[in-house]
Order: sequence, then structure tokens, then C-alpha cells
Amino acid sequence: MRKRILALCITACMAPSLASACACGCGVFDVQTGSMFPSGPGGTVWTTYNFMDQDINWHNTSTSPAANNGDKEIRTDFINLGGEYMFNRSWGIEVNVPYWERYFKTTEDDGSVDAFNHGAIGDVTLQGIYSGFSADMSTGITFGVKLPTGDDTYAGFDRDTEIGTGSTDVLLGAYHLGQITKDGAWDYYVNALVDQPVLITAGYRPGSEVDAVGGVYYDKWEFGGVKVAPMFQVIGSARAHDRGPLADPDDTGYERLLVGPAVEVSKGSMAMFADVALPVVQDMRGNQLTAPALFTVSLSYSF
Repeated sequence: MRKRILALCITACMAPSLASACACGCGVFDVQTGSMFPSGPGGTVWTTYNFMDQDINWHNTSTSPAANNGDKEIRTDFINLGGEYMFNRSWGIEVNVPYWERYFKTTEDDGSVDAFNHGAIGDVTLQGIYSGFSADMSTGITFGVKLPTGDDTYAGFDRDTEIGTGSTDVLLGAYHLGQITKDGAWDYYVNALVDQPVLITAGYRPGSEVDAVGGVYYDKWEFGGVKVAPMFQVIGSARAHDRGPLADPDDTGYERLLVGPAVEVSKGSMAMFADVALPVVQDMRGNQLTAPALFTVSLSYSF
């Protein structure tokens, strides 16, 4: 049960980080189910769905009139397939393959408002896992790359709203889990991930990003063989502004804090996870579209 909870409690779709003048917020999903907390040799496969509808214009720490932003709405469905395999109690690998469906409504140069729909494979991530710091595998690190496999040339999108960033990024993360009560009824977890672009294309460098999450969950509910684990999470993220001739540095970059409930329901090797994340503090550079809530649903199978 602990492996399944901690594999999913850090709520995310493993979508590639993309946070900009309009597409802010995707990177937070990387720390939600991006790092599987292993408890022994073996594997886990999962599919995750996330949804985010960005239609609120935000400037600094408050809302701003929609007229101040030429972009009006970005609605994205994130579908991800992923898997993790631990070869032994210390070393493992993880791969995530995202697919995005994105609706983008924006103002054209002539003042007219147009809308575009586009679906494509996103930026695939490959990571290694090391969990050999302690016998109980409660602390670990992740390290790897985000590959430029996503489409970053769709004509209807701006460079900072493309499904792919066009960059190769280095990923470095760490996690820890522990008990709050001696009987194991209440437990906690923390996880963080740094995303640093290192190779770029076409003069566009997405901003470096740090995302982190901490949460608590209750692990003693069971009904007819079905375990139910309620959780509460606090998620923080910070992103530097984009750079380069195709970037919009005045309207990219942010710091924010989100909170929200989550739950995992599991039986045997199967588990279902769902959560909602609500922003409580947002500080956006320039004018950026934000979402009132972020949603996640995930299914996993451990073997």
C-alpha cells in the first residue's frame, strides 16, 4: 500500500514543464507523480489524465483585466503513459510519454480573435532512480533528461504555448517519506524537482523551474479489502522568465503556492488516485493566463 500511495500521492501527470506568458502551470505536474517512491524491486506502470483551463488573466499578485492580455484562453488535456522499474533496492529507471490536446484562443495582429486546436506527443522524460541511502528506501534521488520530442512548430501557437519546448533539459529531484505517528496511521512525504534547460533551438530558452510538494496522508482505512487513503498537499513552484529572440521575458516567470485534497483507492496491485490543486498565492511576471484549479486522475498497476 505504501508503494502505491507514494507512487501517486505526489499528484501529477508527468507532463513536460511549460510555463510561460499563457501556458503557466504545467511544470507542477512533474513533481506530482513524476517520482515514484519505491519500496523494493519490481515495477509500476500508470496512465494519468490532467486537465487545466487557463482563462483568468493575472498580473503580479492579483487578477488583471482580460484586455491587458491578447491571449484569452488555453485549455489543455494531458494524457500520460509511464513506467518505473527497480532492478534492486537501490537502482531503477523511469520513462514518461505525454500526449497533449490544447485549445488556444488569442488575439491576432489585426485585432480579431482566433482559436486553434492541436494535439501532439509532448516532451518525453527519462530518469534514473537511486534509493540506496537507507535500508527502508525512504530517501531517494532522481536524475535524467527531458527530450525535445514534443511539437514546437505548430503555426497557430506562440513559442511559449507550443506543446513541446524544443529544449533538452536536465532533471534532478529528491524525495523523502516518513511517519508522523508511531503506528503508521499518519505519514508524510516531500518531493522536489529542478528542470534546467541546457540545449535550445531557434533562439528560445524556456525558464529554469523548481517544483516541490509536501503532504500528509492517513493509511488505516480499509473497507472490504479496498484501502482508501485521504491526503492533503501543499505544492510550490517557481520559474524564471524565458529568454531569447523568440521569447517573451516580460510576461513569463512566476512563483506560486497551491493546496488541495487528494485520495487514493487501491486493491491488490491496482490503484486509482485523484486530486485537485487550488492556487492560494500567485505572483506572475507581466500578464499571464492562470487556471482556477488543476485536476489529476491516475490509474496504476504494480508488479
